Amino acid sequence: MNHPHPPFGAKRPFPDALLTELQSLLGERVSTKDAVREHHGRDESPFDPMLPDAVAFAHSTDEVAQIVKLCGKYNVPIIPYGAGSSLEGHLLAVVGGLSLDLSEMNQVVSINAEDLTATVQPGLSRKALNEALRDTGLFFPIDPGADASIGGMCATRASGTNAVRYGTMRENVLALTVVLADGRVIKTGTRARKSSAGYDLTRVFVGSEGTLGIITEATVRLYPQPEAVSAAICAFPSMGDAVNCVIQTIQLGVPIARVEFVDALAVRAINRHSKLTLPETPTLFFEFHGSENGVAEQAETVQSLAADNGGHNFEWATRTEDRNRMWSARHSAYFAMLQLKPGCRAVTTDVCVPISRLAECVAETEADLQASSLPCPIVGHVGDGNFHVAILIDPDKPAEIEEAERINQRIVERAIRMDGTCTGEHGIGLHKMTFLVTEHGEDAIDVMRSIKAALDPHNLFNPGKIFDMRAAS
Repeated sequence: MNHPHPPFGAKRPFPDALLTELQSLLGERVSTKDAVREHHGRDESPFDPMLPDAVAFAHSTDEVAQIVKLCGKYNVPIIPYGAGSSLEGHLLAVVGGLSLDLSEMNQVVSINAEDLTATVQPGLSRKALNEALRDTGLFFPIDPGADASIGGMCATRASGTNAVRYGTMRENVLALTVVLADGRVIKTGTRARKSSAGYDLTRVFVGSEGTLGIITEATVRLYPQPEAVSAAICAFPSMGDAVNCVIQTIQLGVPIARVEFVDALAVRAINRHSKLTLPETPTLFFEFHGSENGVAEQAETVQSLAADNGGHNFEWATRTEDRNRMWSARHSAYFAMLQLKPGCRAVTTDVCVPISRLAECVAETEADLQASSLPCPIVGHVGDGNFHVAILIDPDKPAEIEEAERINQRIVERAIRMDGTCTGEHGIGLHKMTFLVTEHGEDAIDVMRSIKAALDPHNLFNPGKIFDMRAAS
């Protein structure tokens, strides 16, 4: 669809000589077939596909380094590709180039159970990592919903449903192996739990969205499987009541593992998609981790807070299969919401505000949505102040695209005014580039450009994302 975005400059040529050298290195793991390029030129963002000129499938750090050197030789951009589940246009080839698919680098390098760490290749999915950990008594808690790759989760600084207790990728990545734009390979940390040794390069690359280097290994924190897990669903009379319950829970210091919000329209979509019969009112999904007594105490406190805020129909799920069914329904909310308007695309918002401003932010957002003609269901990881609106648009109607962008802009401006951020977890990509300037200011963006220019002077890695390099003075 004709979705507005900043200009990026002319498409760069893709020389036949580069294709020949890549084929010599990788054989059939280089493709220029239309179907392969189309698969790698679209994501879940509202943008039209932007196809790479070719796709290469790497199997090792050494291969990635050789591919980078070849692309540098011919001045051809490289766009890292993981699972293709990004929401902001991160993987689109805005000036052409090579899509470097890391999905076949999907091995667990090592599990160090005694140290609560694992080192993995970037193409390994979070579910596959937890499957590999099944017999260790440990798990990796970052859960963005989609079965994203670990490399992609590092690149976007992902979080998700468990972040309120376990943090985001920022807190849970100890070290990276990264290929730089000149082909050098660096390691950014160790398995030690802390370090004061030099600049924190790990966190330079975590959240860099493939613009500074290509991640080929990641060492992540693991956590003991809790002794007891309990989950619950509770309906509320209004969004304000539900959000106030969450705020009180966090401010009381209850160590809740997950607390997810869905509004009435989102519940309706979930019911249809997952064949459930939840009351179609604002609803919270809870999960508690800990000892048997600890979980019981947490649950009792939260149930009391819910009742004080008008919560009703508190339903418990203690069996694993019941919890999995409940969270599967929540994780499928995005695709369930798309079915509310067949043929639609979603413009997704991703603001995060201080918990003390959450109720105010959600209430004002609700008023904006009620004034809109578009379906706009809300879901959110409200335990850490993050919520999403899925603004459903007909991609062939420019007026709907414009309305969605107006709503999105109002939501972002409100969040920033409340000392929040335009993106709690999705990243900037293409869609939020102007919002990044609003949030941080031109001087901070210039510092980011300086870092980009130092590490990637020829702008080979994922050009056109996060900010416009041409604005540098």
